[in-house]
Amino acid sequence: MEKVSFKNSRGLRLVGDFYKANSDNIIIMTHGFINDRSSQGRFDRLADRLQEENYNVLKFDFSGCGESDSDIIKLDKEIDDLLSAIDYVKEKGFEKIALFGNSLGGLVCLKAYSEDIKTMVLSGPVTDSMNYSWEKFYSNKKMKELEEKGYLTLESEEIGERKISKEILDAFSEIEQKELLKDIKVPILIIHGDKGEEEKELLKRSKKALKILPSDSQLKVVEDARHGIREDYHIVIELTVDWLQRHFKIKE
Repeated sequence: MEKVSFKNSRGLRLVGDFYKANSDNIIIMTHGFINDRSSQGRFDRLADRLQEENYNVLKFDFSGCGESDSDIIKLDKEIDDLLSAIDYVKEKGFEKIALFGNSLGGLVCLKAYSEDIKTMVLSGPVTDSMNYSWEKFYSNKKMKELEEKGYLTLESEEIGERKISKEILDAFSEIEQKELLKDIKVPILIIHGDKGEEEKELLKRSKKALKILPSDSQLKVVEDARHGIREDYHIVIELTVDWLQRHFKIKE
């Protein structure tokens, strides 16, 4: 694994990990909301396994997250970051590109879709509008900061500093599923748990999404797993590898 960096269209430095393999296929991985490219070790495990299967892998920190340059986190910026990552791997000579997105990263993958993308695997993705009560997540002080500044700041030893925009919080409730999915032409694997209020709501929306996506798309449910599927991530890994071996084959 090699640590790499590249610029987005705004001139900010994005930091990633490149896993080299002896093939022409590459998978770009996008992490969830205010997470980082390791995703508590889940992305590390998946990237290692994909490399073993002879897939090249790039996972990276969105701007404002992890080791990438500081920024206020917005959905359109994360889309730009992914498009910049796609340009980066194309400049390295890769033309066979697949995406793996977790949670909000799945939404980013869908919004960044183009004919360059051959398939996607999305774990716990946001595929339609979700109405979160953000005051349940953030204190009155933070909600006041959000109204006054247009963003709120979180800081902890685990994640470092994150500046979360009002725009990205509002974006969850502004998704129009048919508009989001109507132009996608490649098969997609969606993986969900079925436990916990949030994951149940996301699963419900993905079941509707399956009716819009190409007919060879699939939805797999990991029983008794909550959003993130942390305890059963080995299942996510196996489902992903199996899907890619069938829909993103490596040329012998």
